[in-house]
Amino acid sequence: MKAAVLLCVVGLTLAQEDPLQKFKNRFRWDTGDGTDSITEDLANSKDIQTTNVCQTDPAACGCCLMHQQIDRMKKSFNQSLAELQNELNKAVNSLEEFRSTRSAFSVSLFTDNSKKCYGPFRDDTLIIYKHIFLNMGNNYDISTGIFTVPRTGVYSLALTVYSDAGAPGNTLAACASLRVNGHLLTGPREMYMQDQEDSATASIVVKLRQGEQVSVNLPIGCFLCDNSNHYNTFSGFLLYITE
Repeated sequence: MKAAVLLCVVGLTLAQEDPLQKFKNRFRWDTGDGTDSITEDLANSKDIQTTNVCQTDPAACGCCLMHQQIDRMKKSFNQSLAELQNELNKAVNSLEEFRSTRSAFSVSLFTDNSKKCYGPFRDDTLIIYKHIFLNMGNNYDISTGIFTVPRTGVYSLALTVYSDAGAPGNTLAACASLRVNGHLLTGPREMYMQDQEDSATASIVVKLRQGEQVSVNLPIGCFLCDNSNHYNTFSGFLLYITE
């Protein structure tokens, strides 16, 4: 092994002189017109250079071939590394895009601890949920009560309503309507005189388009009651993106 390395080092030292020039110098004769008999094609051909060097100097030839192999390995390695880096960049970009489009929210009616009711009103009224459990992506607007869809995709939406008639025999009216751009999706409803208090829940999966607005309305005659137990909730999250 040491002899091979020494032979390569000696070959490299000898190879510092252009192998073609070394060959030309060793077998040079003057043609009388200032040029030698080595053809221009020979001077421009690396394959012929290598062949002639191998014929005249086996040690330099061995190192030359070794360097050619090393150069090929370097090129192959660099190409593979570039391809791996490209795939890594794609994966990182996909992850960042996924993170930027995550959307989930969960809110309830009131923030204070004391029990109070919302409604009834003479007109349909948009409900503004004030207590926020989660608002990932900040797509729920606490000032308007509207969730704006950030990306087109399939979403899970859930609405729970609770009310207290106040006393036995009073009319219970726990009801609300879940809407997209003002159009009704679903509406849990409990309205009768048999119970003093009751609740209802609606949960759906629906495809929504970017920019659409999801909200909850309180229908005429309905009222919701809540306290720190957060009985009235409105929630939604993105399941997956679609085109």
